[in-house]
Amino acid sequence: MGVGAGTFACAQRSVSETTVVGVYTMNDPIQRARTIFGSRTGVVHGDIRRTYAELGERVDRVGALMRQLTEPGDRVALWSLNSDKFLELFFGIPISGRAIVPHNTRWAEPELVYATEDAGAKVLICDRDPGGLANSVDRVIRLDTDEYESLLAGVSIEDTSGDVQITPDTLAGLFYTGGTTGASKGVMLTHANLMANAVHVQLAQPILDDDRYLTMAPMFHAAGVYSALVLPWVGASNVILGSFDPGVALDLIVNEEVTCAIAVPAMLAAMCETQAAAPRDLSTMRWLSHGASPVALEVLRRADQLFGCELIHLYGATELAPIAAVFRHEERHLDDDRAKSCGQGPPGVDIRIVGPDGSSLAAGTPGEVAVRGPNVMIGYWNKPEQTAEVLLDDGWYRSGDIGYLDADGYLFLVDRAKDMIVSGGENVYCTEVEDALYTHPAVLEATVFGVPDEQWGEAVQAVVVLRPGMQADQAELAAHCKQSIGGYKVPKGIEFRVGELPKSGPGKVLKRVLREPYWSGKDRAIN
Repeated sequence: MGVGAGTFACAQRSVSETTVVGVYTMNDPIQRARTIFGSRTGVVHGDIRRTYAELGERVDRVGALMRQLTEPGDRVALWSLNSDKFLELFFGIPISGRAIVPHNTRWAEPELVYATEDAGAKVLICDRDPGGLANSVDRVIRLDTDEYESLLAGVSIEDTSGDVQITPDTLAGLFYTGGTTGASKGVMLTHANLMANAVHVQLAQPILDDDRYLTMAPMFHAAGVYSALVLPWVGASNVILGSFDPGVALDLIVNEEVTCAIAVPAMLAAMCETQAAAPRDLSTMRWLSHGASPVALEVLRRADQLFGCELIHLYGATELAPIAAVFRHEERHLDDDRAKSCGQGPPGVDIRIVGPDGSSLAAGTPGEVAVRGPNVMIGYWNKPEQTAEVLLDDGWYRSGDIGYLDADGYLFLVDRAKDMIVSGGENVYCTEVEDALYTHPAVLEATVFGVPDEQWGEAVQAVVVLRPGMQADQAELAAHCKQSIGGYKVPKGIEFRVGELPKSGPGKVLKRVLREPYWSGKDRAIN
C-alpha cells in the first residue's frame, strides 16, 4: 500500500487483491495537461482564468505547503465553496501524499467537528471563520483572507527533499457520507479508485478536448469533481460556479460557451424555471447530466425542451468514486419503459442484483444492487464492522439500493434498503434526524422518511408522537433540530399523531406504511 496506509485502522481490502489496479495517480492528468496543453485555459472562476501551466505550478505550490505543515499520510480538511482554489487543493493535497477531507458546507458545527476529529485532520483550510472547528486541528488556513496566497507565494517548489512517492494504492481522500447508525462514515478512496472512475466515465460519456465543462454541483461531493480528473487529461476547460444560482449558471453557459455540465435534480428544476421565464441561447450545450437524487419525469421533459441537448442520467455512490451506471440520450426514452432506468454500468464496472444470501437474481427480479470494479472504495475509515457489511470478499459492494436489471443490462431502481433520504443531492440519514428530534423533551416517538418533492426530489418528513401533557409545534421542533444538524436535514413537514406509531411484530416502526400515502401514484420511488 502507498503513503498513509499504516493509518488505516479498519478492516479493508487491497485494490490489488480483488480488482484490476489502475496504473494512474491524480498527478498523471495534471502533468499531461501542463506538458501538452500548457497554454490552454484550464480553469475559469469569476475573473480568474488560468492556463494548465499556471494550474500545474499552483498544484506544485500546494504540495510544497503541505510538506511544510504536515507529514505523509496526514489528513487535511477543506471547508469551502466551489472555487479555483478548491480545484488546486483537490489535486495538490493528494498528489503530495496527504489525504483530502472535503467538508459539506451545509453541515452544522457538530457534524463538522465529528468528521474533522474522526479523520484526525491536522490542518483545516476554509473560506470562512472556522469558529469552534478551529479547536479540532493544529492549524487553520483561510482562503478568504490574504493568508493562503501569502503561504503559496512563500514556498519553494524547487526544494523536493520532502517529496514522497505516491502510488495508485495511496489514499487520496476521505469523503464523509452519512451513516445508518447516525455517525458519518469516511469513505476511503485511493488514487486508483478515483482515476479508474475517471476512465470508466470517459469511456461511457466522453469529454472532448474543446469542451468547456461547467462545475456547479458542490465540489465537496464526489459527484461535483467526478469530471475534474478527466478535464486536464484531455485539455478541456473547467468553468467553476462558486455558489449555485440558476440565472448565473445559465449566463455562464452563454458567456463561457459551456458545452457540458452536471446538475443535481434540484438545480436542473431551478434552471428550467429560470430558462422558461427568461430564455437564453444555450445552443453550445452538447450534454447535461443529472443524478444524486430523484427527479420527476416532467422536469426531464422540460429540460429536453428548454436545453435541446443530450440528457445523461448518472447513478452511483460516494463508495463508488462515484459513478456506477450511465444512461446516455435519456431524452429519447422519456415516453417509454426505459424512462425509469438509470442506465448501464460503464466499461470496467460490473452490476448484478443479489438476494439476501448474495446469490445473483434473474433479469427482472428485484434485489439488492451490487457493484464491482476498481472504483469501489477500500473501506470506511476506522469502521471495520460497517466495511465488512458492504464489501464482500469477492470484491462486490452491496449498495443497499433495491432494483432490477432488464435483459439488456439496464438498471432500474425501485426502493432503498438503507434508511436514507436524498434531498437536493444531499444524503440525509433518517437516524440522524430522529436522534435530533428525540432530544426534545416533548417528543415521545419519532420516525423520519423521505417524501416526494418537485424541487428537491425528496423532502424530509417526520411523524411524531408527543409525551402526554406536553406540547410542541413544527416550528419549535425544527428550530431544535437546527441546533445539531444541518438545515437541509431538518424535517420540512411534521405530522403529529396520538397514541403510538405503527410497528411490526418485533417492534420496528413500519415506515413503509407511513410513507406509502405520500408516494402513491408517483412514477419513481428513488433515482
